[in-house]
Amino acid sequence: MAARRSVLVRLLAGAVLIALCSIAATAWLAARSTTVAIQEQQGQALANDAKIYNTLLEYAATHRNWSGVDQVLTKLSIETKRQISLTDRMHHQIAGKPVPPNRTASAAVYPLKVDSDLAAEAAPGDDDQIDPRVVGPFALSSKQKVFYNGLAKRVLKCVQEQTGQGRIVVLPTGRPQIEGVGQFFLDRCQADLLNEIQPAQLPAYARLQKDVNACLSTRGPVAAIKLQADLSWTIPSGQLINVKQPRVTVPAAAPPRPAPDAVDSCLLTARRAMLTPYVAPLALLFISTESSAASAGFDLSAANQKRIAGVAAAILGVTVLIAVIGGIRLVQPLRALTKASRQMTGGDEDIRVKVRGRDEIGQLSLAFNELADSRAKTESLRRAMVSDIAHELRTPLSNIRGWLEAVEDGVAQPDEAFIASLSEEAALLQHIIDDLRDLATADAGNLRIHPERVYLGLLLEQVVATYQSQAEHAEITLSSATEGDIELDADPVRLRQAIGNLVANALRFTPAGGTVRIEAHLDATDVVINVIDTGAGIAPEDLPKVFDRFWRAEQSRNRHTGGSGLGLPIVRSLIEAHQGTTSVTSTLDQGSTFTLRLPQSP
Repeated sequence: MAARRSVLVRLLAGAVLIALCSIAATAWLAARSTTVAIQEQQGQALANDAKIYNTLLEYAATHRNWSGVDQVLTKLSIETKRQISLTDRMHHQIAGKPVPPNRTASAAVYPLKVDSDLAAEAAPGDDDQIDPRVVGPFALSSKQKVFYNGLAKRVLKCVQEQTGQGRIVVLPTGRPQIEGVGQFFLDRCQADLLNEIQPAQLPAYARLQKDVNACLSTRGPVAAIKLQADLSWTIPSGQLINVKQPRVTVPAAAPPRPAPDAVDSCLLTARRAMLTPYVAPLALLFISTESSAASAGFDLSAANQKRIAGVAAAILGVTVLIAVIGGIRLVQPLRALTKASRQMTGGDEDIRVKVRGRDEIGQLSLAFNELADSRAKTESLRRAMVSDIAHELRTPLSNIRGWLEAVEDGVAQPDEAFIASLSEEAALLQHIIDDLRDLATADAGNLRIHPERVYLGLLLEQVVATYQSQAEHAEITLSSATEGDIELDADPVRLRQAIGNLVANALRFTPAGGTVRIEAHLDATDVVINVIDTGAGIAPEDLPKVFDRFWRAEQSRNRHTGGSGLGLPIVRSLIEAHQGTTSVTSTLDQGSTFTLRLPQSP
C-alpha cells in the first residue's frame, strides 16, 4: 500500500505510462499504415488478377482459339502493370513472354470450368460452372432477339399492371426473362412463351436432351426429362420441375423421377461435350508483378503524414496533461508547506497544513504538523518552566532578602536561629539548582553513569535507613522487601538517588499512620522496583503529567505540601540513563505505586 502511494512510484508510473503510450502509438501507427498499404496493394492485386482472368475468360468463351489474344494481353499488361503469359497444358507458349518450365500457373482459363475465386459471375465455391457467356448453338439470331424482346415487354407490362414489380433480364443467348415476380403472375401473363424453342435451335436442344437422358439411364431406370429453352426441365407429363423445389407428384406407375443432383450433373457433362468446339482450349495463365512496381510498406504519403501528425499531437497532449496534473499535485502541498513554515518563523504557533494522502508529501505534511505541535508544546513548557523556575527561586530569595532587611533595620538580631534560617533557604536554593543541573545534563545527553555490580536488597536497606528518621517523625511505616538475592549492573549512587526521590515524594503525600513500602522482584531478565504508598493518590487525568517538570498536584505550589516539581523528572532521566522505564498507577484516597523497570545487564 505504501509503495503504491509513493511519489517516486507515481512519477515512475507516469514516465512508464508516457513511454508505453509512445511505444503503443508508434507501433499502432506503423502497423496501421503498413497494414493499410498492404491491404490496398493486395486488394488492387486481387482486383487486377480478377480483371485479367475475366477478360481472358470472356475471350475464350466467345472465340474458338487464342490466335488473336496478343492484343488483349498487351492492353491488360498496360492497365494492370503485370506481366501476363498464356501456355497450353504442355506449357507451350500461346501468347506473352516465355515462362520458365518450373513455374506454377496462377490459374487455368477454360470457360467450361471456371475458377469461382476469380470469375465475376461464378457462385463462390463452385469450380464446375460453365461461363454463362458460352452460348454455342443456343444463341438467338438478331431477328429472334427482336421478336422475344417485344414479347418480353408485353409480358412485363402485364405483370407490372398486376404487381407493380418485375424487370427484364437478357441471358447471354439473347433470350429475355422476367424476374422479380412470383410464378403465379408469370403464368397469368403467359411468360412461358419466352421459353419456347425456335426451330433453328431445336436440333441443338434435342441433342442436349438426348445426351442428358442417356447419362441418366446409366444411373438406373428413371423417367426421361424434357429440356426448356432456359435449361430448366420437365418430366414427360409436361409439368415443370423446379430443381430447387419440385412441385410435381409423379404417378406411382410412372418410372421414378430422376434426382435433381443427377440431372444437374448429367446436364453439365452434356453441355461441356456440346460446347467444347465453340470455345478456346484450356490455357494456363501466368501473372507476375513488374520490377518497376512499387512495393508495399510505410510511406510518407499525405494520409500517413496526417496520421503521424495526429499521433504525435496526441502523445504530446497526453505527456503535457500527465506532467501538468503530476506537477500540480506535487507543487500545491509544497507551496502550502513553504507558506506555513514562513508563518511559523514569524511567530504563528497555530499554523497547520492539510494532510493529503499517505505518500511522501502526505508524510512530510504530517511530520510538519507534528513538528508544529511539538514546537508549540515545547514553547508552552518553556514558558511554564521559566515561570516555575522564577517562582521556585523567588521564594527562598525573598525570604533571605527579608531577613537581611530586618537585620539592617534593626528589627531582627543575627542570632543562631537567624543564621539557621538563612542556611535552610540557601540549601533550598542549592537543591533547586542541583536538580536543574541534573536535568540539563540529562537533556544534553551528558548524564554519565558508572555501572557496577549492585546487590539490590542492600541498596534498598540503605535507602530505608536514610529516610527512616523522616518517616518516624511523620508517623509513617517505611520498609523494603526483596524476593531473593537480586543483583544487577547499575550506578549505585544514581539508583539510590532515583529511589530516594520516590520515597521522599511518597513520605510527603502519605498521612500519619500510613505506610511506604519498597518491593523488588525479577521479571524475566528485568528488575522491577515498586515504591508503594497509602497516600492521597493522583487523579486519573493527572497521571500522564506526573513526570513533567515543575508539575505538582497541589497547584498553589505550597512548599509545605509539595516539592519543587523536579524530583520525578529526575527519576525518569536517571532510569532512562540505565535503559529502563518508569510508570505509575494510582487510586484517589488509596495510594500510588511508582514502578521502575531496569535490565539486569544494560
